[in-house]
Order: sequence, then C-alpha cells, then structure tokens
Amino acid sequence: TMRVTGLVLAAGAATRFGSPKQLAPLDGRPLLQHPLDALAAAGIVDVVVVLGAEAAAIEAAISWRGERRLVNERPQDGLARSLRIGLDAAADDPTADAVLVVLGDQPGLRQEVIEAVLAAAERVERPIVRPRYERDGAPNPVLVRRAAWPFAAGLEGDQGLGPMLAAHPVLVHEVGVAGSIPDVDTPADLAAAAAAAGGAPAGWRAGR
Repeated sequence: TMRVTGLVLAAGAATRFGSPKQLAPLDGRPLLQHPLDALAAAGIVDVVVVLGAEAAAIEAAISWRGERRLVNERPQDGLARSLRIGLDAAADDPTADAVLVVLGDQPGLRQEVIEAVLAAAERVERPIVRPRYERDGAPNPVLVRRAAWPFAAGLEGDQGLGPMLAAHPVLVHEVGVAGSIPDVDTPADLAAAAAAAGGAPAGWRAGR
C-alpha cells in the first residue's frame, strides 16, 4: 500500500475575507478543521499543514491530531512557496510515496473523494491523480507521487498545481466524482458553504 502524506495549504492571508478565514465558523467547526477531519476520516495519518501570518491564532483554535505544522513566513509570495515548504517536509520521511495536496479553504472536501483518489492511485501508475468534480471540474485534492515532486517544487507565484496539470495531461489520471468543491474566499462564499452543509447559519450547529 502506498504511504501518502496529506499536505494542507492554509497560509493564505484572507485579504478578501477580512479576518482569518481558516477560523471562520462553519457548522460549529473552524473552516480549516473540515479538510483536516476529512483526511483523518479517510485514514491519512501523516499530515503536514502550512500556515501563514495567522499561525498562532490557528494553532490555538484547531483540534489537532498530530499534524506537523509549518509556517510560510512569506505567504504573499503565493501558493507555490507553501507547496515547496510542504514538499520539503514530506520529503523528510523517506518512506512517503506521495503527497495529497489539499487546500485549506475548501471545507467541502469529502472523505469519499479522498478515498476515490487513493484507490485510483493504487491502480494506475501515472505520477499525478486528481478528481474531476462533475459540477465545476475542480481538481482538488491532487495526489502527487514522489517522482513528480520536483515538477511541483519548480512552480512559482500563486498558481498552485493547476497550470502544471494543464501543461502535462499525459502525467495525470482523472477520477470522476459527484458534486463540486468551492473555495471560500469571501463571507458570501462562507454563507453559501453553510447553506450547502444543511442551511445552518455560520456558528450554529444543527442537531443531526
């Protein structure tokens, strides 16, 4: 079985949100808690989280399980820098076969999507495995095998893995999954995510 390290990119400065969006309440949990809980539910134990300027506040608010927390001191340099920091940390474990790159502002990440990507990666040899959501075509989370880490480490700016996937389709295996996975960049996005989660207003937990 492949050994997969979860790599959660959560260093964003939340300029459009107005406050540390990683801590905005959604269904009774901070936003960042949702992807962390999905990784745990899918059985990914080794997780690296790259935080930014709000690291201290996030550190105090999240229910950690043993995730390795790192700080990107220059989050303004964009997503690629956080990705490199996380890959360096993952590479510290010589037994890690792949990273699963997760965006910390996507609370809609579902356990079954992670499991579908992991299952496909066990079957196919391609260096990169990503979902394709039927509603928005989004590619997250992206599994990157160790052989492709140098590709990812060479990225610049705020692009993330998207351009690499588009430029090298021969490296990529896609797994079709239902639904969509919106980013939360603004308070309106958060309200939409709350509605999608069951209509509860932010901060109020429905009894279910």
